[in-house]
Amino acid sequence: MDHRRLHSWNVTPRDAAQIQLRLRSKLELTDRLPEVRRVAGADLAFDLDANRAIAGVVVYSFPEMHEIERVWGESRISFPYVPGLLSFREAPALLRVFARIKNSPDLIFCDGHGYAHPRRFGVTSHLGLLLDTPTIGCAKSLLIGTHASLPLEAGAWTPLRDGDEVIGAVLRTRENVNPIYVTQGHRVSLPTALRFVLAVLDGYRIPRPTRDADHFVAAVKRGEYADRRKQSSKASRSRS
Repeated sequence: MDHRRLHSWNVTPRDAAQIQLRLRSKLELTDRLPEVRRVAGADLAFDLDANRAIAGVVVYSFPEMHEIERVWGESRISFPYVPGLLSFREAPALLRVFARIKNSPDLIFCDGHGYAHPRRFGVTSHLGLLLDTPTIGCAKSLLIGTHASLPLEAGAWTPLRDGDEVIGAVLRTRENVNPIYVTQGHRVSLPTALRFVLAVLDGYRIPRPTRDADHFVAAVKRGEYADRRKQSSKASRSRS
């Protein structure tokens, strides 16, 4: 997958925040999706001792959720850990992996926030805009906002608000289990984001695409995939 060159990555944290403010006006928070036949999950692990980020992407057919392809790669970390600016630390590594994907997804699920962000431009939105691809954020923890109490049954949800503005949704994916935070990334409305998250649940708290991607990069970090000094890919069965 190609990506847009919208800014430099060699920036200071102050510059990065200004880039977020400038680019957020380009976000599309209404539906502009193709027919969704492939979806992907993306996540990262970090080897701080080696100053490396391990990015992984897993692609599936949709709605069957048959795995088509998984690709990983390592990149040097060049931006400090600054809450609210994680896309400048994470997106370059993810973009290098998406560039090697052979089966481009129509929709990407990210382990992170999108519009539910202090500047309304989290990593999920940033990645979607750079790839010009619909993205949905599925975060495990709250970054910003408040919400009403949530019923305990699976499938229950309530709006996530920042003041009077709805910035995402709090979704109970399993009964009596902590919720996740669903947020628009790019080219997806909030109702559509919720619909697709529900469609890729398979009995666990975390939706399958981001859960598999998380397990994938953790396995790479443990050395279970080839020599970590070499970028590697593993193709599974092709979509029929």
